[in-house]
Amino acid sequence: MLLALLLAVAPVASMTAQKKAATDDRQMDRFITSLMKKMTLSEKIGQLNLGAGSDPMVISNSYGLEESARKGLVGASGGADMNLQKIAVEQSRLHIPILFGIDVIHGFATTFPIPLAQASSWNLDLIKRGAQIAAREAASQGFSWTWSPMVDIARDPRWGRVAEGAGEDPFLGSAIARVMVQGYQGSDMGSDSNLVACFKHFGLYGAAEGGRDYNTVDMSRWYMYNFYLPPYKAAVDAGCATGMCSFNVVDGIPASGNKWLLTDLLRDQWGFKGFIVSDANSVGEMEFHHMGDLDEVSRMAITAGMDMDMGSQHYVRALVKLLNEKKISMRDIDTSVRRILEVKYKAGLFDDPYRHLKLQKDASRQAEMLSDAHVDFARRFAAECIVLLKNDAGVLPLASPHKVAVIGPIGNDPAQIFGTWSTHPDRRKSHSIAQALQMALPQAEVIQADGCEATEGYGDYYNDSSSVKSDPKIADAVAKSADADVIIACVGEYSGWSGEAQSRVNISLPPCQKKLLKALKATGKKIVVVVFSGRPLVLTDEDRNFSTIVEAWHGGTQAADALADILTGKANPSAKTTMTFPRYQGQIPIYYNHLNTGRPYGEYGELFTCTYKDISFKDNTPLYPFGYGLSYNKYEYGQVRVDKTTARGDGDRIHVSVDITNHGSREGKEVVQLYITDMAGSVSLPVEELKGFQKVDFQPGETRTVSFDVDTSLLKFYNSALQYVWEPGDFKIGIGPNSRDVSMVKVHWDK
Repeated sequence: MLLALLLAVAPVASMTAQKKAATDDRQMDRFITSLMKKMTLSEKIGQLNLGAGSDPMVISNSYGLEESARKGLVGASGGADMNLQKIAVEQSRLHIPILFGIDVIHGFATTFPIPLAQASSWNLDLIKRGAQIAAREAASQGFSWTWSPMVDIARDPRWGRVAEGAGEDPFLGSAIARVMVQGYQGSDMGSDSNLVACFKHFGLYGAAEGGRDYNTVDMSRWYMYNFYLPPYKAAVDAGCATGMCSFNVVDGIPASGNKWLLTDLLRDQWGFKGFIVSDANSVGEMEFHHMGDLDEVSRMAITAGMDMDMGSQHYVRALVKLLNEKKISMRDIDTSVRRILEVKYKAGLFDDPYRHLKLQKDASRQAEMLSDAHVDFARRFAAECIVLLKNDAGVLPLASPHKVAVIGPIGNDPAQIFGTWSTHPDRRKSHSIAQALQMALPQAEVIQADGCEATEGYGDYYNDSSSVKSDPKIADAVAKSADADVIIACVGEYSGWSGEAQSRVNISLPPCQKKLLKALKATGKKIVVVVFSGRPLVLTDEDRNFSTIVEAWHGGTQAADALADILTGKANPSAKTTMTFPRYQGQIPIYYNHLNTGRPYGEYGELFTCTYKDISFKDNTPLYPFGYGLSYNKYEYGQVRVDKTTARGDGDRIHVSVDITNHGSREGKEVVQLYITDMAGSVSLPVEELKGFQKVDFQPGETRTVSFDVDTSLLKFYNSALQYVWEPGDFKIGIGPNSRDVSMVKVHWDK
């Protein structure tokens, strides 16, 4: 009876919600239409400009930021300023509030692991909760808008901004884009706990040539639709209210002025209703792309659908002239103004422009900043992002050592393992690795020594002789380790070595760090190599020479404490890579879901196949594949089963399952991954594609059956006509612990 009542009520509730939404939209439309009728041309253009408190000339050539706000010429600002908002709301002619934005990339005061590390958790609930906490903390400091999530697919670890995204896979990247938008915006982005989200960088930015930031991108539309666009669309479908343009060209035209990208695709095909903001100065930088002078690139941008100009001042300088010369229309300006005002309306700024700003004096909300609850969550989250890459000798977890030597230049300073874009970090509750291990092992003696500098400087980065300067430090580290039971060698990158404008031509460890590791190995001690980085590094030498390797990434506020939990066994590793780790620089770009060739690697022996000839045949594979990561447990996968081998039509499905046994003595989590291979299609398709995953809890000795339902939605792709279709034929469906070790079953799907 209860079920019947629920089923009867559900459609009514849905209809009620739809009617309310329609009513709200009509009210919003009437309000904004009335407001825009009162706006002067200057006031409209002012809404299209994002100013910053650090640059008083960013809004106009003659007014500072406050005076511009007083004249109604500030649409948004890269800061949260109660005084500036009061000027805009109480002293301007039309009282239009300012939208305050900031880069909230992986937490706010409580900083979480970098997004690439978060993706390695494969835990959507944790990722969403992290975005919720970040939004709540940032909102309490007066912000209403975050320039996140970054959803660019990235296959080249030389690109520094891989740290800011989810990795190389569009299926996983789309899932993470959805939950981050939901986490930031919630069900009401005007709430005092939420922020307006902004997907970026639209589009294709992660495919910059050579992994060089801001560089050219060139690919076919078929390729972009299948492999690079899905996470952006997922963010749009999740209701993301704003988007940010990328610096690169798309089809030869810079994204900031690309009408096909910003209007034809984003709005006409995908139905995006929000506004697009340029990346910093990207409108102005179209001049360097040889697209024309200030007037021409401004015309391109506004007519393409670029609504808000961040930093270039080009709209302020050019739009009036362009309008007078009839090179743009009033409709071009009005369309962008309306989009911006609609987001402000939905964010509740017209209802209460001080909603978030007032929280700056709310004692209860300020007490949440870096609260014990948030820090505890950050610790658990960070531990679930740490990847155990190798544990051949069973050194981990540490077994009651008497003395632990923490050696290496990375990790002694908590600030260096927070991660790129830690914009408002509060380090009062952060520790060094030695401090965290001492607290985790109170009966042990924990000592620390740098051993070398992180690098001898970029000028000497690749010069082995430069590391001679580190010899005294190496000798000191070796001496201090003489009676240690185990050495924790902390190496890798500082936080500032990844992120924007931090591309690297060589992603191996610096020579001085390699020399330190060599000296430590010569001691004969048990050694755990802990790598802190914002990208996959080339760790071939380290993998060859050491039995135990941990990828700790950059973990934020609780990076050290979470690592201590992993090393001591308080937490069981469960993270898995979301970018492929290359063996050699020359393999880059390297990614698991590549297309096959007519002479694929491994099919016809070593001669005349798609391989590199100056390395061994087996070394043409990745060092660590996509989806790879170990646990202190051993998970045994049984035979993959399907309930049938033939299916028919859109309504059918195949149930695929596998029994997995935890042969370990600990509770643990395993990321179980579903892959599909389309054996024959109208276009060439990848050797395999991730199409599902579950993070499953296991008790010691437990066997669990993990199942997936495969329907035609998981078989779809964009064909050469850019139609989203599935085609009948043979498929392989498999389940495994990573993209390399997948057991496949062949099935057939008919129309």
